[in-house]
Amino acid sequence: MPIENERKFVLKLDPTLERRLAAAPGVVRSFLRQAYLEASGLRIRAIESGGRTRHIFSYKRAVDDQMVEIETEISLIDFERLWKLRREMLQKMRYSWRDGRYHWDVDFFKRDDGSTYFALAEVEMPETETQPPPPAAILAPHVLLLAPRNDERFTSKRLSDRGHAERLLADVLTKGEAA
Repeated sequence: MPIENERKFVLKLDPTLERRLAAAPGVVRSFLRQAYLEASGLRIRAIESGGRTRHIFSYKRAVDDQMVEIETEISLIDFERLWKLRREMLQKMRYSWRDGRYHWDVDFFKRDDGSTYFALAEVEMPETETQPPPPAAILAPHVLLLAPRNDERFTSKRLSDRGHAERLLADVLTKGEAA
């Protein structure tokens, strides 16, 4: 069973970081449209990268303090059918790369006009590790907070609510933590 073991870092909203990631060697850029369905843990994604669009159906659920995530590719027709059933939805630009045993994703959550309202880095670690590695040098100056492990406030589903994301970022900026 695929277990997701990740930690999240809240980042400053700095457009230079996105430009630097886009130009960095080995970094893959993807645009994601994502929606959550009525049943808990179900989501769909359209991932545009390298001139190709993939459509993904996934189930993600906490089980015994671990996150189980199962993904499968679906057809465009099935994606469009399920898109009609969407609840929360979001769009984000993602920059991804491997760093030894770790996989990094940096997500820039986008408004319809393309501006960013929240930025979050995630590091996927081997299942047995509990401490995240230090952020990559390109990210380190932008890190505001290491999010508490499994804190629901930092899930993409919650961050799809721009008001929630903006209040959360304001708390982190003023208090150095999420109140």
